[in-house]
Amino acid sequence: MANLQENLGKQLDRDKAISLLRGAVAKESITGNEANFVSYLQVEMSARNLAPTLEEFLPNRPNIFGKRTGVGGGQNLLFIGHTDTVHVNGWREKWVGDEREDPFGGPIIDGEMWGRGTGDLKGGICTSLAALDLIDAAGITLNGDVSFAFIGDEESGEEGSGVSAGIDHLTQSNAFLHQHSPNFAVYVEPTQLQVFPAQMGFFIADIEIIGKSAYFGVPEQGVDALKASHKVLEQIWALSDKMANRANHDLVGRPFILVTEVKGGGYIAVPGECKLSLICKLLPGQSLDDAVAELEQAVEAGLAETGCSFTINYPAGRDHKFGGSPTDISPELPAITQLAEIITQHMPGRGKIDGAPYWSEAPFLIERLKCPTVYCAPGNIANCHTLEERISIDEYFAGITAFAEFIVRFCGTEKQ
Repeated sequence: MANLQENLGKQLDRDKAISLLRGAVAKESITGNEANFVSYLQVEMSARNLAPTLEEFLPNRPNIFGKRTGVGGGQNLLFIGHTDTVHVNGWREKWVGDEREDPFGGPIIDGEMWGRGTGDLKGGICTSLAALDLIDAAGITLNGDVSFAFIGDEESGEEGSGVSAGIDHLTQSNAFLHQHSPNFAVYVEPTQLQVFPAQMGFFIADIEIIGKSAYFGVPEQGVDALKASHKVLEQIWALSDKMANRANHDLVGRPFILVTEVKGGGYIAVPGECKLSLICKLLPGQSLDDAVAELEQAVEAGLAETGCSFTINYPAGRDHKFGGSPTDISPELPAITQLAEIITQHMPGRGKIDGAPYWSEAPFLIERLKCPTVYCAPGNIANCHTLEERISIDEYFAGITAFAEFIVRFCGTEKQ
């Protein structure tokens, strides 16, 4: 392993790798404008002999996928990630006059490249593509195939989008499925090069509590929705404590409900309505249907004898109508332990097997394609979606060399 690691490391063209990532960041691809980045990927994937295919999941919103075909006898490894990013509202104002002012400029400051998408997740996409450059420069011929699929509509910040339409389409695409049968997938969400075989599930609920407004001088003629909401909140927080006390996952932790917004009243009158928003975290093996039923029972219990009614909307359906399913696969799968060990060799302190503190689209691959999937890529989720998004260049370089070695080990070579 040491000889292969050393050989691949010698092939790393740092300037080329930086140029690849900076070029990706320069292509603004806020959700809905994925095509702008896909055009860049089409050129880069073609240059690496991946024969890319574009397929629209919605009008003017394409996915792109391609494959490096091996000589035969090996497995198919898939690298996958989303092409869209969140918005840049407030970025220029925060950094006005600073070299970071352009959110798509990609300046390197103190060993980190700044800009929207550097971490989430153009860094991961470029890491996977740049790994091929090392394999080619080393003159290595693979037995197995390496597939790449880059899809849109993962981020949820733009109205009317962010419902995983891209991967939903990909995992039902005849064109993709005919050419690609992955045995293992790496979804390149930022993990700081840790390996995440498990992730939380979630749903978001918007609750409207409906009473009756009345002039403040005659409150007996109204039904106070804000007062009723207090009882509902008590029930929700009690349910959250109950959930946390009865379950724990070694990698994902405990489930809970977080109330994220309460809005009601505002006039000199009995509040006739109150709105609550919350997000619920679930563990692998837990049912979204059961969790939603428990929540609704809690709301009903809180409103008992208040005279109020309620409605609930679940706006964040993904692979499930209510939200995103939790998933986990065995952390002892050979591909997972191999990937983790390789990363640690390339960057000590990384390669830890852990759980994702977020939800992304692995369930589509695990459930529909029966493809074991992990999250792994450079980038720190803590600064993604913020006005300080950036990626460590050392981590990026280590990811490139580690991914290159993993590809060779997983797919096999003529010499093995």
